[in-house]
Amino acid sequence: MESCCTYDVPFARRGSVLDEDDLVALTRVLRSDDPLSAGPWRSQFEDDFRRYTGAKHAMSVTSGTVALEIAISLLDLSPGDEVIVTPQTFHATIQPLLDHDVRVRFCDVDPYSLNMDPDCLESLLTDRTRAILLVHYGGWPAEMDRIVELARSRGILILEDCAHALGATYNGRHPGTLGDIGCFSFHSSKNITTLGEGGMLTTDRDDWAERIERLRSNQVDGVFTTAQPVGAAAPALLPYMKYSDYIYRDQCASIRRAGTNATLSDAAAAVGSVQLGKLPAFAERRRNTAALLDQVASQYPGVRVQRPTAGLVHAYHLYTCFVPGGADARAQLVQALDRRGIEIQLRYFPLHLVPEWQARGHRPGECPVAEHLWFEEQLNLPCHPGLTDRQIDRLVNALDESLLETYGSSNDPGWRDDALRMPGAGV
Repeated sequence: MESCCTYDVPFARRGSVLDEDDLVALTRVLRSDDPLSAGPWRSQFEDDFRRYTGAKHAMSVTSGTVALEIAISLLDLSPGDEVIVTPQTFHATIQPLLDHDVRVRFCDVDPYSLNMDPDCLESLLTDRTRAILLVHYGGWPAEMDRIVELARSRGILILEDCAHALGATYNGRHPGTLGDIGCFSFHSSKNITTLGEGGMLTTDRDDWAERIERLRSNQVDGVFTTAQPVGAAAPALLPYMKYSDYIYRDQCASIRRAGTNATLSDAAAAVGSVQLGKLPAFAERRRNTAALLDQVASQYPGVRVQRPTAGLVHAYHLYTCFVPGGADARAQLVQALDRRGIEIQLRYFPLHLVPEWQARGHRPGECPVAEHLWFEEQLNLPCHPGLTDRQIDRLVNALDESLLETYGSSNDPGWRDDALRMPGAGV
């Protein structure tokens, strides 16, 4: 089957590399007598993920979107509650909030990290604020110390969307363990994949882990009490009745929401464990590519590159820089890159301006930093371990040529002599 991509250097259709190790894991699952659903391979993947992140609980589901839906349901939002979110993310992060009668408040972003700006966040907090939904944009961890301090003093819950952040660290800790609950995606384009789709929730709360288990397992998320059955005495449980024991054991006091089948298949989970073991190599490849792109971009006046502060390790799910000259210059640069075979995708359109959130009353000017950067300065370039050395060479040289074409000159024309060399062997 031919690839759908016509670009010499594509944006990530696969954010990791699948190889013989993944095939071996699949073969092992298929040749075993183990169940292909809710079996030992899923348990192994969750154990591996728990150890990697340091979370008390890690529970897999069928996608990052489902993880977010479940996590938002755990917040137990009531009419009139306020939830603070970021405009700089994929729409799935906050889309479940459309089903809740709450006030969503968009927090503007930091002009370098594109993460939620803590100063703006503080100005939005009220006595109705119930939760903060943040993203570690592109793999740069958000400023969690300040955000956690603001939230904890007010009893506000923090949901981390970690879809970009696998492989990042914040002062030695992993995203997904910095707030109250973390949501990860293993979509084909993410830093590891479970055969194209998959997700994970991480939390230290035992009560939430119990509710997640119900929600992902076609049960009801409710308040149950153990009591003697009404009417006829419960029959002796036979082996074939083992999945029905709760019917005779429990009574339901109230219902929060119905569950669903969000079971990650064991075949996908087996590949997930293999991919997780390769994550350090994938992350190093991304960082090496980003370093070369930074080297090029920083040679041109007015171009800003992302440089995380001490204690932060960037996962570079997305490579982002900011270019001068306004919307026309940025468009000229993107067109120059496109002509040279470089696929550009800008991530992400400010969410408060999409139709469904404008229908909820949001308007231009609400997040001026995010709006200015997306419409005039932001540039995202391909940066994933599936790029070969040749493609990376093509990418960095095309960036240099396109910046020169757009802006006329660099700071130091002689800088290229010892630059633009990808370290290590090819992938």
